[in-house]
Amino acid sequence: MRTLNSISARSRFGDAAFVAFVLVQIADGVLTYQGIALFGVGIEANPLIAWAAKMFGVALSLIVIKLFAVTCGSVLHLNTMHGALGALTLVYLAAAVWPWTGVLAL
Repeated sequence: MRTLNSISARSRFGDAAFVAFVLVQIADGVLTYQGIALFGVGIEANPLIAWAAKMFGVALSLIVIKLFAVTCGSVLHLNTMHGALGALTLVYLAAAVWPWTGVLAL
């Protein structure tokens, strides 16, 4: 049986996971924009983002793609899939944000 404290603690974790996910999405969007602005679309490793940036412009593409990612994260959060949301946050940090910081530090 779940107690009020366990539900409350789980909600805090879920809220923190969702906020972290949103912040990582924002960071990835900003860093991607800076990377493409400095080095061109060819620097982008994700072919979907590179294609969208060429077709619709960098800013619009990143806004739409990041809003879609946050929407998907919201679905996970609302379905209490906080572990998956936390794992995705770590994946984005390791596979997107961290590499951009290295590239942009050059």
